[in-house]
Amino acid sequence: MNTTFSFVVLCALVMVLLGNTNAATCNPQDLLPCATFLSSGAPPSAACCIKLKAQQPCFCGYAKNPSLGKYINSPNAKKVASACGIAIPKC
Repeated sequence: MNTTFSFVVLCALVMVLLGNTNAATCNPQDLLPCATFLSSGAPPSAACCIKLKAQQPCFCGYAKNPSLGKYINSPNAKKVASACGIAIPKC
């Protein structure tokens, strides 16, 4: 249920953001391979890390978005980013 809930929340956030971001560059839907890991804090897959690295320039924009900020700034997001060798910037 937790994974399903996270997926539904992430999909809803994607729909909100598509009108507010440059879809060619910053697309939160690209982070769907990370949904399970972000909700559980489990070690991420290689596919998740690849997507996170591609979306890294977008993290500040996501963090400032009221709908996404709580996910980007969560302890699980920090664990996943760290496991992928990615720093979450202070915006």
